[in-house]
Amino acid sequence: MLKEKISQQTFPYRHVYIHVPFCRHRCGYCDFTVVAGRDDLVSQFFSALSKELQRVGERPVLDTLFVGGGTPSHLGPSGIFRLIEIIQKHFQLESTTECTIEANPLDVTQEFVSAVVEAGFTRVSLGSQSLNPSTLKSLDRDHGPEDVVTAVSRLLDCGMSVSIDLMVAAPGQTLLEVENDLIGIEQLNVHHVSVYCLTWEKGTAFEVARQRGELLPTEENVERKMFERAIERLQSAGYEHYEISNFAQPGYRCRHNEAYWMCQPWEAFGPGAARFDGRVRKTNHRSTTTWIKKVLAGEDGTMEVDSMTSEEAARERMIVGLRRRDGIERQSFFSATGFEMDALAGKAIRQWVEAGLAEDNGSDVRLTHEGMILSDTLWPDVL
Repeated sequence: MLKEKISQQTFPYRHVYIHVPFCRHRCGYCDFTVVAGRDDLVSQFFSALSKELQRVGERPVLDTLFVGGGTPSHLGPSGIFRLIEIIQKHFQLESTTECTIEANPLDVTQEFVSAVVEAGFTRVSLGSQSLNPSTLKSLDRDHGPEDVVTAVSRLLDCGMSVSIDLMVAAPGQTLLEVENDLIGIEQLNVHHVSVYCLTWEKGTAFEVARQRGELLPTEENVERKMFERAIERLQSAGYEHYEISNFAQPGYRCRHNEAYWMCQPWEAFGPGAARFDGRVRKTNHRSTTTWIKKVLAGEDGTMEVDSMTSEEAARERMIVGLRRRDGIERQSFFSATGFEMDALAGKAIRQWVEAGLAEDNGSDVRLTHEGMILSDTLWPDVL
C-alpha cells in the first residue's frame, strides 16, 4: 500500500491534475508522456491510478480538476465514466468546481458530449491547432477543419465552456494562414483560446527531421509577427489577453492554470504528472509501463524530485506570476515568500521599465505588450 496518506484536514491541495497518456497516434512535435496504439494498457492504467490516489485520504473538495494527456477523450464514453468514478471516490466535485478534460476534435461525438456532461465536466479543451488543412497536415494531426467546427458546435450547444489551441510557426505556415485561422476562431466564438508557437523538442520526430534538413523552423521575425497578429486579432474580438499564451472571454479564464501561475500547491496523478507543494516539485515516471508497474507493486511512482530553496522558490514565483497580464503585487509577493521583489530583481525591473518592457506603479509590476512577447528573454535576469 502506498505510504503517503493525508487526511482531509491536512490535505493542502485544492487543484488536481490527472494525466491520461493514451493517444490514437503521436504527433511529430509531441514530447509529452504519450503511448499510441497501446489501448491494452487502459485497464492497468485505471488500476494504477486508483492505487496512486490512495495517498489522498478522505475526500477533499476541489476548486479545479484538469484531465489532460495524451488524449483523455480517446478513452471514449465508457472510459470517461470509469475515470470519473475513480476520481469521485477520492475527491468531491461541487457545482463550483472547474472540471476540464482535453479532447481530440475527432472524438467529440454526440455520445462523447453526453458522457462529459453527465460525468460533471464543465470545460473541454480541444487540441485543434489550426483550421487550415495544410497546416494540420504539416503538424501531423489526424483531424480536419470541419472536425473542429463540428466539435465546437456540439459542445457549445450543450452549454460547455470551450477552449481551443492554436499553433503558429508550424512548418511551412504563412502569416496569411495564421490570419485566416484567427478569423475562423472569431467565427467559432469559443470561450478561450491558447496560442502556442511550435517548439522543436529534443527527441521528437520533428526535431530529427529538422536536423536532417527535411523541416525548417519559421524565421524568428515571422514567428513574432504571427504571435503579435494573434494578440491583436483576439483582443479586438473581445478576448482578454490574461497570460502570455492565453486569451479568454470575460469570466472564462482557466482557473486551473491560474493556480499554476500563482504558485498555489497542486496534486497530480498518472505517468509523467508533476505535483508541487510550493517548494518541491515531484514528477512521476514518464514511461507509462514503468509507472504502472511501480504503482501496482506498491512502490512510489515518482521519478524526479526538484527541491528549491526559499529564494529559488520566490524567484520562480516571480517568473510565473509575471506571465499573467495582471502581474505581481509587491505586498502579496512578500507575504507569500518573505522576500522583497526589489531585493531579488530590482535592477532588472528598472531596466525593463526603461526599455518599455514592464510597468511599475510602485505597488504592482506587470509586463507590457512588448514585454510579454519578449518574456522568454527576460527570465534569466530573475533566475
